[in-house]
Amino acid sequence: MRALRVTELSGPDGLELGDAPEPDAGEGILIDVEAAGVAFPDLLLTRGQYQLKPDPPFVPGAEVAGTVASAGEGTGFSEGDRVMAVTLLSGFAERAASPAHLTFRVPKSFSIEQAGGFVLNYHTAHFALHHRGRLREGETVLVQGAAGGVGTATIQVAKGSGARVIAVVSSDAKEDVARRAGADDVVRSDSDWRGEVKTLTNGRGVDLVMDPVGGERFADSLRSLAPEGRLLVVGFAEGEIPTVSVNRLLLRNVDLVGVAWGAFVMDKPDLCREIAEDLERMADAGAVDPIVDDVYPHEDGARAVRQLDERGALGKIVLRVTGG
Repeated sequence: MRALRVTELSGPDGLELGDAPEPDAGEGILIDVEAAGVAFPDLLLTRGQYQLKPDPPFVPGAEVAGTVASAGEGTGFSEGDRVMAVTLLSGFAERAASPAHLTFRVPKSFSIEQAGGFVLNYHTAHFALHHRGRLREGETVLVQGAAGGVGTATIQVAKGSGARVIAVVSSDAKEDVARRAGADDVVRSDSDWRGEVKTLTNGRGVDLVMDPVGGERFADSLRSLAPEGRLLVVGFAEGEIPTVSVNRLLLRNVDLVGVAWGAFVMDKPDLCREIAEDLERMADAGAVDPIVDDVYPHEDGARAVRQLDERGALGKIVLRVTGG
């Protein structure tokens, strides 16, 4: 089968389209891949900077959508089902294997490209807001990096949960995307965004901050919290891992909360199912409608990952793969 492989750990330029062995799904699901989401871990993998460190050549790609080619007994899936799934690795290929508890039916309203880039971002957003952030209806959520894949997912999941959303973006184009995703208010990171947030919340601050960015904004995100607010640490797309003076936490009884969806849910199929069902409810209600920025052909995978590296993504980047 054809697959996009990392042949050397030199970044996106180390990706080449070539032949790879067919995957063995074991008792899981074998999928004829039609679309594959491009995620930040894929970029890190091309440089050997992710916690998983396979030796080249290997096939990256953590999430896919397509048609079930075969399914183990008791998985709940059958040949021909339309599914989206987490593969962890090897998704940038014509066929991929996934565990049953990380495989989900595609909502009727989704295109295959939307489905291909759905699971990682939306399950992360839901897990962060509800399981870790204890989001309640009527609360206010501030979203950093609001025009990216995690950011747009967070906006929609928060809105679908009855929250108010303030988005932080860095350009006009990103503001447009955040508003399309459903943000109630948008502030610009190159302005006094913290002051604007204070005004928008009548001086109180926000109940939750979703932060997949890290870097210089982190301290002001912490200062933007209302009493008993929660700052959700999801990642460090800006590159710098910030530090915090813990006295800031006790002054207003705020929480600094780590979010690591993938490792946590690996042995929790009931939680995966619960998240999937709530997201499907939101999709059926129209609150969840993934924003896909660019769709690249399989052979242009290096360019797709490079766009993510250059922080040029608005919404989700997806590879269109020729499935079986």
